[in-house]
Amino acid sequence: MLKRRFLTAFLALAALIGGGLVAATPAHAAVFQTYGTGVNVRADAFLSSPVVRTLPGPASIDVDCQKYGDLVTVDGGSSRWWAHVPALGGYVTVAYVAIPEDKLPGVAECGVNPPGPDITLADVQAMFGSRIANPSLVQTGLPSLNQAMRDANINTPYRKAAFLATLVHESRLEYNIREIGDTRPYGGRGYIQLTGDFNYGPAGRYFGIDLLGNPELARSLQWSAPIARWYWTVARNINPFADQLNMGKVNAAIGYPAGAEDGRRCDSFKNAIRYLTGSVPGGIICTRSKMLSGDTSKLTRTQFDALTKVGGGLG
Repeated sequence: MLKRRFLTAFLALAALIGGGLVAATPAHAAVFQTYGTGVNVRADAFLSSPVVRTLPGPASIDVDCQKYGDLVTVDGGSSRWWAHVPALGGYVTVAYVAIPEDKLPGVAECGVNPPGPDITLADVQAMFGSRIANPSLVQTGLPSLNQAMRDANINTPYRKAAFLATLVHESRLEYNIREIGDTRPYGGRGYIQLTGDFNYGPAGRYFGIDLLGNPELARSLQWSAPIARWYWTVARNINPFADQLNMGKVNAAIGYPAGAEDGRRCDSFKNAIRYLTGSVPGGIICTRSKMLSGDTSKLTRTQFDALTKVGGGLG
């Protein structure tokens, strides 16, 4: 099977590059399809990087990892992620890969470790104690939640700690929770408490479901975890904040005003890291900059990203 897949990829690439030297495709690579003509393959994930090849038309590419780099915008959307294609000796922008996402699903980030073992009920109980109020319900949702974490490259202790600490405060890690007392049509639902038509609409379009017409889908077992992944990686880009141990920015990205809750979530983050690594590192940031202290929930990703770059330093 692997041999046939390699042969298919080799023949497709050979036809495209006209007899150029093609390296062996790694066995762990994932195959995707590009679209468009004249798509550049660059030496690195930046528009200033040298062009090493150009794809004359749609092509199958074997991707072994992806890297965060310069933003590329095309008619079909935009992306800051770049697919590493060993056989072509460089990176192709994900903006020209035929997927609905702006990041390749299930593909590791270049230089980042694989996800490791799944999170278990015993793990989250050890991390968060009495916040796990309904263990059987948490257990039911964990397979879908672990899959969402794999799809979102939440695959390091810091990322897992930030994601789980956020969800345990949003929903107690209960996939079907509805915000208590919230009777708004687009009030908080699911793992990440999706809120507002400005989130229900884009999330629904992303997954091809009618969340505006049927908002209860946001707290179904099928969609609650994928929606949490969507918010974490598409509506916002939160993994880099976790990498930086910056819970101030993580909390701002979730979209509630700064206050005492920031400290509580930061404590949960520390508890999770302690459990996952055996110690709590220095340099954890629990506070926010003034620019991020308000309710940022209605900002677009571009607007929010711009705010996080103002002032540097604190969250």
